[in-house]
Amino acid sequence: MEVLSSRILLRPSDPDRSRRFYRDILGLAVYREFGPPEDPGLVFFLGQGLLEVSGTSDDEAAGPLRIWLQVRDVRAEHDRLAAAGVRVTREPRPEPWGLVEMWIEDPDGVRIVLVEVPADHPLRRDRR
Repeated sequence: MEVLSSRILLRPSDPDRSRRFYRDILGLAVYREFGPPEDPGLVFFLGQGLLEVSGTSDDEAAGPLRIWLQVRDVRAEHDRLAAAGVRVTREPRPEPWGLVEMWIEDPDGVRIVLVEVPADHPLRRDRR
């Protein structure tokens, strides 16, 4: 199989609420918008991947999907997101493998892991 492009598809229970969450609260940049202007589908950049929020779930459960997002400063994101009312399901903490992780949920309960690679971690070659 030769994969030319890929993305995660989310079908939220309330599309407008989820568009606001990913665009305005998480602050993800929009790659493209499609469909009717009153109810558009949005595709967001996710680092090297894409996330499409479109359609509706028709009350389906969020399922086992997890979204993993690497950020520069997980504690700063914790403070910002908690102040915005985002449900934090686990506070930032160092993991045995050396990364700092915190867990949040989107409006439909999709679990999102925010990860920071500390400056002294072996994965970090770019010392910015």
